[in-house]
Amino acid sequence: MIARELIAPPPCAFEVEQGLTSSPKSLPPKLFYDQRGSELFEDITQLPEYYPTRTELTILCDRSRDILAAAGQGLTLVELGAGTAAKTTTLLRALSATQLRVQYFPVDISRTALLDARQRIEVECPRINVRPVVADFSNGFSFLRSMPGPKLVLYLGSSIGNFDPDEAVSMLRQVTEHLDGEDRLLLGTDMVKDLSVLLPAYDDAQGVTAEFNRNVLHRLNREFGGDFDADSFAHIALWNPEHSRIEMHLESTKPQMAFLRLLNLPVPFKAGERIHTENSYKYTLPAVERMLSCSGLTLTHTWMDRRQWFGLHLARP
Repeated sequence: MIARELIAPPPCAFEVEQGLTSSPKSLPPKLFYDQRGSELFEDITQLPEYYPTRTELTILCDRSRDILAAAGQGLTLVELGAGTAAKTTTLLRALSATQLRVQYFPVDISRTALLDARQRIEVECPRINVRPVVADFSNGFSFLRSMPGPKLVLYLGSSIGNFDPDEAVSMLRQVTEHLDGEDRLLLGTDMVKDLSVLLPAYDDAQGVTAEFNRNVLHRLNREFGGDFDADSFAHIALWNPEHSRIEMHLESTKPQMAFLRLLNLPVPFKAGERIHTENSYKYTLPAVERMLSCSGLTLTHTWMDRRQWFGLHLARP
């Protein structure tokens, strides 16, 4: 039955094969966000240890009017990696108070998350015209050209921190290519802070982040005909000071062999061998400004919480 269902490789098959045959092994972070992964991430954002979502929401609640005033008038909101768009409601409410007609384009790889976002926003903000877009950013950002301007493009949650520095600049440069002079980008970044705050955010006491991390193996089993024993992989979160990033890994607790039938790929592991699943870069303000400048953008405003744990940065092309 499984063999007959696995007709064509998923879109990220090449990345999976390349990552699991490299040394050290790795997997693309996009694998986190199937339906179960999206649900787990929403659970993570509610954990006491996970400060980024709460802190960013505080900034949005306190400064939405200032942000929108600085971004311009007659705005269309476009959100990259919107997920369920829980935080964005604050901006949408503020914008609908000043504009009779507001169009909101949430963009995400997860169709389920987008449907949830539309249903909730249509109830909470009935004046908002929600137009979901299912897209994989690896295919580019040409969809931005079809959206009316002036646009305020949101990339919140420090999602940019999942990219290596060169990849982050490349991604932002691709976005910039599809922006006009009156368009603006609002970028969220998690800032460098004490490890006593950073590490628990990625290794919580309840083990939700560990389950989120292991979910990539369950997804490989389901979509690639794999036989990974997810329980034999430990969740590892560590700080890499050289690269200013939190790293997440899955560490094999024993020698073992996994097999992906769709790729006809055996994947051997030694005890202690790791799969690198995610990076989360942490920034200083000069680093943010350099990244934006290299992407063809000019930083015009920054808003932070009182502890300066998180930043929202407005930039123009």
